[in-house]
Amino acid sequence: MPTSPRPGPTPVPARPAETVPGTVRPGGRTARVREAVLRAAGDVLAAEGFAALDLAVIARQADVGKTTVYRRWGTPGALAADLLAEMAETSVPRADTGTLDGDLRANARLVVKTLTDPRQGPLFRSLIAASLCNDQAADALHRFYAIRIAEWAGCVADAVTRGEVPAGTDAEAVVAAVSAPLYYAVLNVGRPLDEGDADRAAQGAAAAARAGVWA
Repeated sequence: MPTSPRPGPTPVPARPAETVPGTVRPGGRTARVREAVLRAAGDVLAAEGFAALDLAVIARQADVGKTTVYRRWGTPGALAADLLAEMAETSVPRADTGTLDGDLRANARLVVKTLTDPRQGPLFRSLIAASLCNDQAADALHRFYAIRIAEWAGCVADAVTRGEVPAGTDAEAVVAAVSAPLYYAVLNVGRPLDEGDADRAAQGAAAAARAGVWA
């Protein structure tokens, strides 16, 4: 009587390739890990400053394995840099009100709103302070502002097209001129800001641009 062939060994399914910790995968575990760690880092920076940014503490607060945090970020400076990168990615897009004055006013009010926010204000001050003593944080802060200024420079380019300001106007210089007095008031003078400060900063930058200061 013929016998049925004996079944061969059950194939073992291949293990999926390991994802590098911290890699952004929408909806994936690594994206959730990054979100939790960056949120915890932001909380510590806002409450206690850069000196308190200890990776072991962040791992505990984020409920993430310490090994994962050390492997993905390695240093407090790298963690601060990733936080700034995430903030640049999720920042409010530039305005398009149809006029240079309106666009620069929107930019200035956004800066004031950020710097006076109970969490974002201290967070930015901590990151700025960190940039003075940590090269990774400094490079990240420079990239952050380069990205944001380039985003809002489109407002000035549009104004050139509409004939509001002279051709050849340095768009990034105009945008930087909007926020400069606001940061000066907060960091150098320690004066609280309001929307009046924002509107005056925007008005001054727009007037200077029309006068050809940055042409």
